[in-house]
Amino acid sequence: MHSLYSASSFLATLLLVQGTAGQSQAYQQCGGINWTGSTTCVSGYTCRVLNDWYYQCVPGSNPPPASITPTSTAPITTTRTTLSTATQASSTGAQPPPTTTRTTIATGGNPNLPPMPSTLLPSHYYIRAVATPNYRSYLQAQPTRTPGKAYLEDHLGAGQFRLEAGQLVHNIGEGLEPLYLNVERPADLTQRKLTTTFKTTKNAFGAFNFQGDTLTWSTSEIKRPNEAAWLVCENQELFINTGAFLYQTPAGCFDHTIHSYGGSTPDV
Repeated sequence: MHSLYSASSFLATLLLVQGTAGQSQAYQQCGGINWTGSTTCVSGYTCRVLNDWYYQCVPGSNPPPASITPTSTAPITTTRTTLSTATQASSTGAQPPPTTTRTTIATGGNPNLPPMPSTLLPSHYYIRAVATPNYRSYLQAQPTRTPGKAYLEDHLGAGQFRLEAGQLVHNIGEGLEPLYLNVERPADLTQRKLTTTFKTTKNAFGAFNFQGDTLTWSTSEIKRPNEAAWLVCENQELFINTGAFLYQTPAGCFDHTIHSYGGSTPDV
């Protein structure tokens, strides 16, 4: 009898583990066009449609859809614009993006730098948004491959990155010292937006990590509701969002998560 009970207990535990393993984890993909993985999320998360190509597990108690049928087979295209506070949507695309024309920052960079490889380097990733209004906009420094603020912009300036001991390292060319994504340490730790900047020195505030393919940033000094929350604001500048995702979004900004991409070239 004891042996039969132990076997039954083991089988129940195995089935529970298999069920959890078959579900998408927090902030991972759970659906979209051509997606063949799990369409359900672990407990406490629900599968939200970010665009036709990418559904993501986000916090919520609503049950995920039993089946996910995309309504379109074409990728979303967007027009780059200045984000106007009068028309800002507090979401990743629930409303159409603003229509005010934006002046693009030059991305030429230093002409004396050696050319970057035309394809992705080993052990590196592109990093991009996967939802409107910045669908397939890529993390980069501007001007290209030089110290300065971090942006999510056109694929032509996409940077190549690797993660090393909590540092997000930007490879700017063979034989050159890399840049590091640095996070602003504010005097007021309740500040909602933290500036991100590429520097020649390592980041001294918090640490970067990947949760699945999602880039996160965390520090013990700030208790963030969502370590994967970012903001893309005026002129496509990228900020850490210390507040809740998709809630009380600062004027002029859009909520985003950003993700690694291992294709040989940055998709458009």
